[in-house]
Amino acid sequence: MKNFTIYLVILVFLFVSKVLGQETFESRAKQIANKIEKITKEEKETLKQEIEAVNVQLSEGKITQEQADKRKKELAEARAVIIEEKVTLAQNELNDLVQQKVDGKIKERDSIKKHSLVIRWNNDKKSKDSIRGEKRTTSQFVFAMGLNNTMVDGKLQDSNYRFMGSHFYEWGFTYNSRLMKNDNLLHAKYGLSLMYNNIRPTDNRSFVVDGDQTNLVENPVHLTESRFRNVYLVAPVHLEFDFTKAGENNGKKYFKTHKSFRFGVGGYAGINVKSKQILKFEEDDLKYKTTIKGDYNVNNFIYGLSSYIGYRELSLYFKYDLNPIFQDNLTKENNVSLGLRLDLN
Repeated sequence: MKNFTIYLVILVFLFVSKVLGQETFESRAKQIANKIEKITKEEKETLKQEIEAVNVQLSEGKITQEQADKRKKELAEARAVIIEEKVTLAQNELNDLVQQKVDGKIKERDSIKKHSLVIRWNNDKKSKDSIRGEKRTTSQFVFAMGLNNTMVDGKLQDSNYRFMGSHFYEWGFTYNSRLMKNDNLLHAKYGLSLMYNNIRPTDNRSFVVDGDQTNLVENPVHLTESRFRNVYLVAPVHLEFDFTKAGENNGKKYFKTHKSFRFGVGGYAGINVKSKQILKFEEDDLKYKTTIKGDYNVNNFIYGLSSYIGYRELSLYFKYDLNPIFQDNLTKENNVSLGLRLDLN
């Protein structure tokens, strides 16, 4: 738990730096978010065109229904791989950006020069953009990252899994709906996300399936990397308290979001999309990498509790799975994560 406390202090330090201002950081993060959204849209549109081409072949009698279904499945799987690879590269950019922020390589004075506010005037009136409020329902791109581990009977399993080496990533899109017509405090946040939960076993161990049990066993060769990843498609739902004050123009109130302190409480539920284990080792001056995909007796469904507290776009983020990772293991391990979360309008 000592390491856990140290990392929490680091996160709080980063959070405080956000309060002091980091427009350059936010704008660069938003650019990466837009890139991820563009990747997803383009690949889905390409897949749609490929599926339509298969349907044309089917209608012309060039292929059978069975061949068409098989081809569609192959195309969908191929596009899914391409999306994952491209999004992973963008995620790495975002990881590097966060690390630069932690290292102090992003200077606040740069943001003042590059992102100074310009107010346009037209016939002695402020631009409508500067005074109008947001719609009652808005949307955000969400990206989160941080430490990942498991808990057994309320105890962190940092002896079984590398504390600083086990991470989680999450990205997705949410809607944010103001619940009261004339008050900005309460919001409902709901959407769809992909969660990547990674744990790295200690003591040269890896996971081995033995019937309905999935056990950590010592490997006969020295592993330079042992990582177990679960990918989930989840629907998060949060009740968000936003303390952004309402503005007023000509006696009429208008509302904006994510301009002050806020916190959210809620949870998530979803399905397991993929489980795999990545092992790396060296032998006779040769480097080997093995990726083993399978169900590993992992629960097909996931549900849990999550909460965040932050200022403007950046938050401290905590999530905890209420059901164990493995379905029938004698030892019930529940995934737990702590990190940083970005909600970009």
